[in-house]
Amino acid sequence: MVHPVLRSEADGDMRPPESRLEEAVGLAQAIQLDVVHAECAKVNRPQPSTLLGSGTVEHLAQVVEEAEATLVILDHALSPVQQRNLERALKAKVIDRTGLILEIFGARARTREGMLQVELASLTYQKSRLVRSWTHLERQRGGFGFLGGPGESQLELDRRLIGDRIIKIKKELEEVRRTRGLHRKARAKVPYPVVALVGYTNAGKSTLFNRLANADVFAQNLLFATLDPTMRQVTLPSGRKVILSDTVGFISDLPHGLVAAFRATLEEVDAADIILHVRDIAHIDSEAQKADVHEVLSDMGIDPETDDRVIEVLNKIDALDEESRAAILTQTSRNPRAVAVSALSGEGIDDLDRLLDQRMNVNRQVVDLSVDLGDGAALAWLYAKGEVLDRRDDEEHAYLHVSIDPVDLARFEKRFQPSTQAEPQP
Repeated sequence: MVHPVLRSEADGDMRPPESRLEEAVGLAQAIQLDVVHAECAKVNRPQPSTLLGSGTVEHLAQVVEEAEATLVILDHALSPVQQRNLERALKAKVIDRTGLILEIFGARARTREGMLQVELASLTYQKSRLVRSWTHLERQRGGFGFLGGPGESQLELDRRLIGDRIIKIKKELEEVRRTRGLHRKARAKVPYPVVALVGYTNAGKSTLFNRLANADVFAQNLLFATLDPTMRQVTLPSGRKVILSDTVGFISDLPHGLVAAFRATLEEVDAADIILHVRDIAHIDSEAQKADVHEVLSDMGIDPETDDRVIEVLNKIDALDEESRAAILTQTSRNPRAVAVSALSGEGIDDLDRLLDQRMNVNRQVVDLSVDLGDGAALAWLYAKGEVLDRRDDEEHAYLHVSIDPVDLARFEKRFQPSTQAEPQP
């Protein structure tokens, strides 16, 4: 595993090279690769042919031979020419950061949608690799049809086949997108608000999801432990029901092609009523990871700094020392858009539930309703969907002071109008 440290990129990088190398090793270990050697390599002047300098390439060739390594991963983007030249010089297979992430995504995808998205991203990446530098793709194939001719080269055939497959997958994903849109419309009629979890990979989203939803989604200390989106119904302390959605984790330098491929999944975030940005507050690069997530959200048209839907969930406070933990708790107590929790131990989860309840109640209105005492269904409906603040009864009617969502109020009036009267409070 090699992390190239380019002088032109190092100045603006919030993470130290050692931290980036550690993350890259974690990515490799996420798909059970045995990393026998890892190092950072300084690159003063990137070489068009190999990216790395000749001395570094010779050093790596010696390391590969001594360790009997069969795969070399460069934690950086490589051009097809650079990849080919490094494979020749190192006498081992070479992949770059994008290729590694694609391998992880391919291993993690479980649903039909996830597999399609991974295949689209992979084919788009492979198509960029089909260039004249790969001489084995220049063999001619026999012509066919009436004209015959010299035929098309393997390169042209592969490019055409990949292009055809990409078009087909995009059509299938468009159908997935349309279906998701129909599902969102169906949920809007219920209606259950949607709470989406986003965050850097391995920030603890799936553990938090399991804690809030009493679910058993796969959660492990691995980068990209889960890939496919998962949804569960969750009941808040007030009795209000919401849909909790877990999404794919973000990561630094995530290729735009991957973001585009997962557009259908990320649309769930854009359509959410509340977005929980889960952060690993105990990680040394927590601020840099926050910046990476904000960048992806901004690309989606969501401004995390001004969008009231975004709540910061500072996770893993159980991993902090007492002084740091106290500072975080003080910070979140003064910030109405942040809460400190430990998804593993459950600390702070009640505070998060209360915060979600408060956010859900922002748009509620308080009304006075008169309901026939004999209409038990209407009374039960109000207690289930609204919050009864006060009630007094006479011989025929129950007079209720209720906090309720406007949409639920409209549904209630449509269903039970003959026996109720609503008077909004000023």
